[in-house]
Amino acid sequence: MTEKSCEPKNDINNRSIALIVATLAAFFTPFMASAINIAIPSIGSEFSADVILLSWIPTAYLLAAAVFAVPFGRIADIYGMKKVFTLGIIIFTLSSFLCAIAPSIISLIVFRVLQGFGSAMIFVTGLAIITSVYPPRERGKAIGINIASVYIGLSMGPVLGGILTQYFGWRSLFIAVIPLGLLVLTLTIFKLKGEWAECKGEPFDFTGSIIYSVAIVILIYGFSILPSHSGIILVILGVIGILAFSLYELRIKHPVFEVRLFKNITFGFSSLAALINYSATFAVVFLLSLYLQYIKGLSPQFAGLILVSQPAVMAFTAPIAGRLSDKFSPGMIASIGMAVTTLSLFFLIFLSATTSFMYIIAVLIVLGFGLGLFSSPNTNAIMGSVERKFYGIASATVGTMRLMGQMLSMGIALLIFSLYIGNVQIVPSNYPELLTSIQIVFALCTILCFVGIFASLARR
Repeated sequence: MTEKSCEPKNDINNRSIALIVATLAAFFTPFMASAINIAIPSIGSEFSADVILLSWIPTAYLLAAAVFAVPFGRIADIYGMKKVFTLGIIIFTLSSFLCAIAPSIISLIVFRVLQGFGSAMIFVTGLAIITSVYPPRERGKAIGINIASVYIGLSMGPVLGGILTQYFGWRSLFIAVIPLGLLVLTLTIFKLKGEWAECKGEPFDFTGSIIYSVAIVILIYGFSILPSHSGIILVILGVIGILAFSLYELRIKHPVFEVRLFKNITFGFSSLAALINYSATFAVVFLLSLYLQYIKGLSPQFAGLILVSQPAVMAFTAPIAGRLSDKFSPGMIASIGMAVTTLSLFFLIFLSATTSFMYIIAVLIVLGFGLGLFSSPNTNAIMGSVERKFYGIASATVGTMRLMGQMLSMGIALLIFSLYIGNVQIVPSNYPELLTSIQIVFALCTILCFVGIFASLARR
């Protein structure tokens, strides 16, 4: 009898349930993070809000998620991943309802903070649960499906968000995720069996958590207001804060984040590769959305249909790449994916006012293929390089790299826009400057991703 046939049937069923709930949750948290951007103008019109307040609608969510990711990763390791995941689903679903009925811009921002709080609890535990229930020989395939869901959520956000906002209003974005949240909650409570708490009984590092949270708030807020002098100063202070946090964590017995994990070559360089990959690619949808709607004159819906080609290929490729990473070197597969991604970004440098739609779609297909090859094996390498007691922290690291990469990617784009266009409304007279800015950002992202190839190869 084979090893697989000896496995209890309920174990296999439990793995399937774990994969379903984690994958569904992995979709709607990044989906909400990216979909809200398309609704900002509608929200501004309804509340007559200024641009500063409006900018806090996406920023508050990202800030809360980033600030609480690492602490919740440690809490999950101590008290149980299922408990933290379940509470996160409850908070996320409830806050989505509150956002949908928000009577003012201030209340909406407050509810977005709560939503980011719940999101942090979800994404630091979902991946860790999958890693816990799947044996190493099957883990890459499961992680591949989960990662595909993350990228589909990020990429489909503007597309589905545009449709929902146009036909049903911005509040429909929040209403749409409520049934999904209730489904995940029901499956988790009644179908997902077991609990995972490898560090049960260990103390929680409150001091380290506070230092980390303050440093991340300063750093991400600094990114959000670049290229102002205040933004530069805050980014520098945030980096100093992260260094101080790292030094403090090295001195205590039970740190909120085991900094020594970065001495592990695979964990350290895989995390760096993830940060670089998100930094180089997250702004692609944002940039191409501007290009297609302003330079090419497409409607939001038609632009969304073109952009959807990338996540479609990504969704197909990621599970296959994850399965391959169970059999071959995850680092090598991820490095090939990073190289393919670099090539696609290089092709985007040459966009012009006359570039054909087929060229853009072809490049997006290559990009989706590269991201699919990179993401699943890279995540598999991170989660497979640590002991079980660090699954929560490793999962939190993956989520934090994603959030930091997103902010850095948008920071690069906004910095170049500020230098070449300035703080003005985009009108036909400055389309040439817009196009130049887009080309420069893609050039910088290409260079960044090229460096990422070597970071990815270094872990071998």
